[in-house]
Amino acid sequence: MTDLFSPGDERAGALMSDEALLDALVAVEEAWLRVLAKAGVAPVRADAPLAGLVSPDDVPALARASESGGNPVIPLVTLLRDRTSADPEVARWLHRGLTSQDVLDTALVLCLREVAGTVLRDVHGQVGTLRDLARAHRGTVQAGRTLTQHAVPTAFGLTVACWLHAVLDAATDLRAAARALPVQAGGAAGTLAASLELAALAGLEQPAAAARALTADLAAELGLADSAPWHTRRRPLTRVGDALVACTDAFGKIAGDVLVRTRPEIGELAESAAEGRGGSSTMPHKQNPVLSVLVTRAALSAPLTAAQLHVAAASAVDDRPAGAWHAEWPALRTLGRLAAVAASQTTDLLAGLTVDTGRMRAHAEAAGAGLLAEQASLRALHGRDAGTVVEDYLGAADLLVDEAVARADAFLEDRP
Repeated sequence: MTDLFSPGDERAGALMSDEALLDALVAVEEAWLRVLAKAGVAPVRADAPLAGLVSPDDVPALARASESGGNPVIPLVTLLRDRTSADPEVARWLHRGLTSQDVLDTALVLCLREVAGTVLRDVHGQVGTLRDLARAHRGTVQAGRTLTQHAVPTAFGLTVACWLHAVLDAATDLRAAARALPVQAGGAAGTLAASLELAALAGLEQPAAAARALTADLAAELGLADSAPWHTRRRPLTRVGDALVACTDAFGKIAGDVLVRTRPEIGELAESAAEGRGGSSTMPHKQNPVLSVLVTRAALSAPLTAAQLHVAAASAVDDRPAGAWHAEWPALRTLGRLAAVAASQTTDLLAGLTVDTGRMRAHAEAAGAGLLAEQASLRALHGRDAGTVVEDYLGAADLLVDEAVARADAFLEDRP
């Protein structure tokens, strides 16, 4: 995909695209047919193929037709039944026991799983880069800054360690949210009535338990978590949305620090000067930190996009929501692509980050006694002279860096 409104959007590839959603919708319908066949509920082949019956060429017509019923599942089921007409049993049993929200929610979950996997792959690389950067600059002295002003001495390795912790926190949340992504198969009003009826008509014992087992079997077919119906209980989506925002928050912190420190009057950090990147349309001397700019864009946009999911969740009335459900779809698409793009850009930013240790030390030394004022006040309590060596007042920076590095090592070893 390309998007002139969102520079770098092509980094997200087909994630959350119309084509990706179409593939996921068909995958859900195909998996449900397999479940019905294996359970002896439907007299169809367990390997009845659907995936090859539609293509990206069908997207425009499906998009237009979706307005009539309010979602794309209705015209898709019609299209699939028409194209399976040579196999009447498949056409007859397709979608039986499901409702449109079941199929679309499960398809969205499949798409979000791909987003999470893409972001986590980038994060995995970032963790390794940040770990090495923190270790390398464990003793690199710099001026600590609070409320924009010089505070006390610190180490650049500790700044990186803070970035690392934030990325690890977000990755932990996203891993958990992705693993918990559930199947949706509640039927018309979340009662499993259609599934139970099908199970009873097929002569299965304990139809209620059999209906519930069909949902579990669908989850297993798709590699998702089993779940009771969640038509109006939208935490599965807000949870993954929140986790994606945690990622863009962490990326935004890194980008924000780079934006400040890449200013010419500071010059402690710089983005890599890749060919064609960071230029100006009128000022040939400029080398703009464009990756940091775009990552910041995502960090500022993602929370408000995710807020739409919470507004929708709070508005999910009755047994199936009207309007609130529909409001989730574009928010999920935008949020998923924003997070994936920002993850990719942050990976490139960190891989090419230039650290000017000389400028860092020069700024710390230029701050003079101001950086050691706190130490001086503490020493005065014991009648001791003020210190003059910035390295003597780095606190437990070494220990804190080592803790972050150890946490990164554990994360990298635990890669699923």
